[in-house]
Amino acid sequence: MPDFRSPDFLTDHILHTLAFYEPRDLDATGGFFHFFKDDGTVYDRRTRHLVSSTRFVFNHAMAYRRFGIPAHLAAARHGLAFVEHAHRQPGGGYAWQIDWHQQRATVQDGTNHCYGLDFVLLAQAHALMAGIEEAYAGLEHTWQLMEQHFWEPRHQLYADEATTDWRIGAYRGQNANMHACEALMAAFEATQQTRYLDRALAVAESVTGKQAALADGLVWEHYREDWSVDWDYNRGDKSNIFRPWGFQTGHLTEWAKLLLQLEGHLATRDRTADWIVPRARHFFDTAMFRGWDADNGGLVYGFGPDGKVCDDDKYFWVQAESFAAAALLAVRTGEASYWDWYDSIWAYSWEHFVDHRHGAWYRILTPQNRKISDEKSPAGKTDYHTMGACHDVLRALRK
Repeated sequence: MPDFRSPDFLTDHILHTLAFYEPRDLDATGGFFHFFKDDGTVYDRRTRHLVSSTRFVFNHAMAYRRFGIPAHLAAARHGLAFVEHAHRQPGGGYAWQIDWHQQRATVQDGTNHCYGLDFVLLAQAHALMAGIEEAYAGLEHTWQLMEQHFWEPRHQLYADEATTDWRIGAYRGQNANMHACEALMAAFEATQQTRYLDRALAVAESVTGKQAALADGLVWEHYREDWSVDWDYNRGDKSNIFRPWGFQTGHLTEWAKLLLQLEGHLATRDRTADWIVPRARHFFDTAMFRGWDADNGGLVYGFGPDGKVCDDDKYFWVQAESFAAAALLAVRTGEASYWDWYDSIWAYSWEHFVDHRHGAWYRILTPQNRKISDEKSPAGKTDYHTMGACHDVLRALRK
């Protein structure tokens, strides 16, 4: 087994993953292709999802910042232009899904999702940090969209979705707020404007404190319009990848990671929040206790309010966010047990998820760690989670 804690290993793994996408992800006519088989074959050349369009910008902007290769800067700029020219709509929002054909975008789903704007903001922030100055105007535009249409001051949380003419729906969810926190921290890092850090802190306090208090101290996914817990939303439906039922093992660990990153950003302003580390530990420790498959290895997708596993499939992103959280907790607390979890999650992923032949990670495995299809990277994946987690660990090790 490699030394999973080695910066050289993590750097090489980012390069190995990028190598799967690099020869084939960029569409010279606009944006990126979003659908890849295990061997890298593109199996849908026209459908473009906002989440993939923006995550590819993140991937290439981060790659440029780490490796300094001009092609990555060009790819990030190319992708950001596509987001602005193809996804952006006359009403100011960004279409959730479009058909791109003969250099023309036809909207397939024009719904305005806060989750989508999170990733637009994240892409713009990382593009700006990579030196793409034109990203600044877009970042301001996205902040204002989120502020005008989704922010609910009474709850200190963002609403979830709106129609093309900005009529807000009744559903409320934590996932859009979690990724808003991530994007707001990136916007703060890119601009040093305190409003982004203040908002990230407010969202984190609301989701992991006030809302978690309604759900046994953990982060539940779904809420009604008044932000009361909706225990039944999507119960029994495993098809919705953005709104799964149950406590999500990976979202608990992802919040643990984000909370520790938030603490680091607060420190740059001489601010503290003594609740952050205990809460991050609680989320991570609970996720390991409930989510680790002692028989087959790896972390399951979710568990119910009764603590029993409700979805025992293994998802790539759950493992990636969890090893990142383990590393950040190990560095922050100095406790070796977190490094033990880091090594265990990596060893499992190295054996079952990483495609050592073609590159990148498989997307979903059965409870017994068998692939469920040959679709390695459909819309939404891009290995943003896996490469992002490596970048996160490298930053933590450097500090």
